[in-house]
Amino acid sequence: MIRLLQRILPPTTLERDLAFQCVLSAFATGSFLTGTAVYFTQIVGLTGAQVGLGMSIAGVVTLLLSLPLGRLSDHVGAKPLWAVSALVEALLYFAWPLAGGMVSFVAVLSLLAVIGTAGTTGRNVYRIAVFPREVRVRALAYMRSARNVGYTLGALAGGIALAIGTRGAIMAVPMLTGGLLILNAAMVSRLPRIDRPQPPATDDHAGAAPAPPAWRNLGFVTLSVCNGVLGSNQVLLNVVVPLWLVERTDAPHTLLAWLFGTNTVMAVFCQVRASRGSETVPGALRAVRLSGWAFIVSCLVIGITHETVGWVSIVLIWLGHVTITGAELWQSASDWGFQSELSDHRRLGDYQGVWGLGYQAQPIVFPGLFTFLALQWGAPGWAVIAAIGVLAALVSHPAAHAAERFLQRSGASYGETSGSLTGSSA
Repeated sequence: MIRLLQRILPPTTLERDLAFQCVLSAFATGSFLTGTAVYFTQIVGLTGAQVGLGMSIAGVVTLLLSLPLGRLSDHVGAKPLWAVSALVEALLYFAWPLAGGMVSFVAVLSLLAVIGTAGTTGRNVYRIAVFPREVRVRALAYMRSARNVGYTLGALAGGIALAIGTRGAIMAVPMLTGGLLILNAAMVSRLPRIDRPQPPATDDHAGAAPAPPAWRNLGFVTLSVCNGVLGSNQVLLNVVVPLWLVERTDAPHTLLAWLFGTNTVMAVFCQVRASRGSETVPGALRAVRLSGWAFIVSCLVIGITHETVGWVSIVLIWLGHVTITGAELWQSASDWGFQSELSDHRRLGDYQGVWGLGYQAQPIVFPGLFTFLALQWGAPGWAVIAAIGVLAALVSHPAAHAAERFLQRSGASYGETSGSLTGSSA
């Protein structure tokens, strides 16, 4: 048992603290996400179309504010931005019972999306700066595994509220989320501080020359787009495959529970192993290739299940889901490697803002595109989805090398963290 715990738990105190923080925050948000459709339709009184429109509006708002929020992290500091955002996010969940129509729904949802993006930017900058280069990707892998544990616990809590089904039980969910997020904000505030002696706009290697903004690093911008495309495995996992299973195969609908269970178990127990070797640019590119291959295999396997029957359909869909999960694990590993190695550490927040563009465009573009290709075109559509993944994996290689050359030309500080710990609490 002790040996098993040693394999599951992170090896250092700071990694364990951050992993526990991930469990707590994911538990909080996971409990609300489980019942969002019910809450927004039965409590707020919206239609499904209005909920979808509101989420799209919030997505566009965060896309537009991604770069300014990234630069804000450079000016106010990663940990202060993260801690304040965590507290404001908690308070906004307490405001959900006040939402009573489309306008208030969009307002609260958009504020939550903006504050969440600000907090994520601060959190990601903090994680890059606080860990030394050799353990950074490993630590991030442990944290992602921990978030999956938290989301599972949150789903169970939200499921209990849905099972009870009363108005009071459903309205209690955002209150639970807000309460847990207040604890999360307190925990964030007690994390070690990091000092960043260099102001973001100066360069010790080049006198007073300004550090160029992230958007000028076209290789990095291109790489962020490729990463967002490869990250569309989440759209396949959560949107396209469930719809495909229900509408285009004879597989039992209960298989969906087993698919999501398989994904969760693999994410918890395999993420750290899948991330090994991704601490360098060549290692991250290797992870991109593995993710691309897994992406292709999953599309081709699932794409033929509209013609199979019985256990053949079940096995092939399950196999396709396993390979999509593999694509997810390797893509996450490459993501962390690229962020760590190809961000100018004088402007970490700015680079985080650019990196987030790929992810924030993802829910706007891919749910509709991939659903149309798979459900309307069938197997040829799945082949097109696979080709999109292949293209992103291929372009990632010259883009990563171009980003690296840009950093070298600009005299950037990158790879090694420019921050240092200054204490155990705020």
